[in-house]
Amino acid sequence: MSEHRIELTVNGRRIAAETEARTSLGDFLRLEGGYTGVHLGCEHGVCGACTVIVEGRAVRSCLMLAVQANGQEVTTVEGLAGPDGELHPVQVAMREAHGLQCGFCTPGVLMTFAALTAGDARPQEDDFIAAMSGHICRCTGYQGIRRAAAALAAAAQEQPA
Repeated sequence: MSEHRIELTVNGRRIAAETEARTSLGDFLRLEGGYTGVHLGCEHGVCGACTVIVEGRAVRSCLMLAVQANGQEVTTVEGLAGPDGELHPVQVAMREAHGLQCGFCTPGVLMTFAALTAGDARPQEDDFIAAMSGHICRCTGYQGIRRAAAALAAAAQEQPA
């Protein structure tokens, strides 16, 4: 067992800790950071529930080792809303479209959609649908999530180029 000291920034907060080389980023975020919105489902990268944003990219935190995130910027679902509690546009779209039910897959879907819409990106509805293919939802039948994706795509297309 080898221990490594790592430091990363999670939702704007610096975290430094010793961790085993084999610890997944998802486990590290939950156990060392207390970010329980990172849901570990399949632990094989299939279900998408553990998706977080690392350096602007949506990644499966169950497949990434914590040591690989050393020195990087990580955003979890807890970091999506603004400091004043104002919801991120993807959170608003999911709420308005009733895109969640039990909530287990929701953080991962939100993080994927947030990464897709970051900056001046203008994703089409098909981009959201393709991104959804990396998520398993057992409750909603995906229709609410698809409605949220359609609303986000429409909003992206309304942005000035």
